[in-house]
Amino acid sequence: MPRTIRPTPSLIRAAACLGIAALTLTACGSGSGSDSAGDGSGSVKVGLITKTDTNPFFVKMKEGADKAAKDSGAQLITSAGKFDGDNAGQVTAIENMIAAGVKGILITPSDSKAIVPALEKARAKGILVIALDSPTDPENAVDALFATDNLRAGEMIGAYAKASMKGRTAKIATLDLAPGVAVGVQRHNGFLKGFGIGEKDPAIVCSQDTGGDQAKGQTAMENCLQKAPDINVVYTINEPAALGAYTALKAKGREKDVLIVSVDGGCTGTQAVKDGKIAATSQQYPLKMAAEGVGAVVKYAKDDKKATGYTDTGVSLITDKAQAGAASKDTAYGLDNCWG
Repeated sequence: MPRTIRPTPSLIRAAACLGIAALTLTACGSGSGSDSAGDGSGSVKVGLITKTDTNPFFVKMKEGADKAAKDSGAQLITSAGKFDGDNAGQVTAIENMIAAGVKGILITPSDSKAIVPALEKARAKGILVIALDSPTDPENAVDALFATDNLRAGEMIGAYAKASMKGRTAKIATLDLAPGVAVGVQRHNGFLKGFGIGEKDPAIVCSQDTGGDQAKGQTAMENCLQKAPDINVVYTINEPAALGAYTALKAKGREKDVLIVSVDGGCTGTQAVKDGKIAATSQQYPLKMAAEGVGAVVKYAKDDKKATGYTDTGVSLITDKAQAGAASKDTAYGLDNCWG
């Protein structure tokens, strides 16, 4: 017959100590704070998924989220696509964050339509999902959107370009992003609205996609100059594309007589405005988007109230050559508030 082992006081004390040690390790591994993540981890877990982790815009966004998380005692989990347009990478990141027990996911969607099923899966589990910078398609595929009003950003530089031309006949090149990408479409349409023309207006003599890349922006400008050598206004989706356009124009000796306007407000682009390479840019604020997004997730963890709808995180026209009817701030302000 097997011998019964009775627990001695020393065994009881040892078991208790092991239990306390295990609890201590669990707490230390996940940070401090209330158990708002819903998985016993102790702190609110916030997921941030950007398009890439190399673009200065998203680097600044991550910095803003990281600071906001630390200030509020939350735990930030980050991921990014391998390249702009890497929807599969973002889907995997969402699945990993669901498994990690995040309370909310902040995402800059690479593909506004293709990402929707993965986001719906997260929302079905009670996770707050907020789009940053780029809306989904449809927009209600997320709980909320914290972003620049990209239509307004385009409209501001369009109105500025119109005022700068002072009645001269415009020959416009648009250096766009890519077909169907919401941010690119909104900025493009905003520029046309601000300039006071439609998509089929004869003032538009060339349109090329650049993917927001500087080298592709240069190639696109070279192609446009071959098609229409008398171009005198260039709209660009962002400042890397604008600097590519400037390089192409300079090679033709046209850099001083062509007006270039853009959107983003990164430090390199804002410096280019100061240096006269770009006439004006609409500056947006990625740090604010991320900080407000983290704050919304932490609030949801505390009171179970989800952020909803659209939050405009602001935009400013930056130029040192102000034009009547186009409210602007100078590059000193722009450089104080730039990113990258």
